[in-house]
Amino acid sequence: MKIGILAVQGAFIEHENMLSSLGAECVELRKKADISDDLDGLVLPGGESTVQGKLLNELDMFNILKDKIKSGLPVMATCAGLILLSETLSNDDRRYFQTLPVTTRRNAYGRQLGSFKRTSNIEGIGNFEMVFIRAPYIEAVSDDVEVLASVDDHITAVRYKNQLGLTFHPEIADDARLHQYFLSMIE
Repeated sequence: MKIGILAVQGAFIEHENMLSSLGAECVELRKKADISDDLDGLVLPGGESTVQGKLLNELDMFNILKDKIKSGLPVMATCAGLILLSETLSNDDRRYFQTLPVTTRRNAYGRQLGSFKRTSNIEGIGNFEMVFIRAPYIEAVSDDVEVLASVDDHITAVRYKNQLGLTFHPEIADDARLHQYFLSMIE
């Protein structure tokens, strides 16, 4: 199984380590030529969504990845990656892929000092320690989006068709179950 990991900025190496430990072959996507037709999945990591969005356009990767997502390529998006997928941002005029029909609030818990951990149930997985770093949360979802987890009445994990959107960072937890769940979406 070959997973492309957006590697222009952010916490991509942690995803790569986690997926490699589960037997996946990982390819770092740093330029347009790295995006091949034989990718089985895509990871959009946490980091800075505005920087990632800018680089995706400058490196001519944006439209190719958007088309792959719209065509059904399974994608796992965490934190900034979720912002890239979100159809609407409630506190920002910028828009990116807009393939996930949710409304997301950027930096919803405040700045870096507002970072925290919380254990909560994820549908189909069980209790999971969620690490929130300058995290967004999902304010609203369309009817066909499955809510997988919430913390303090804020949606923190969703699935819509081929897209898994997470407001937290599972790649820095010592728990591979969410990455395994993502791989099972591909199988």
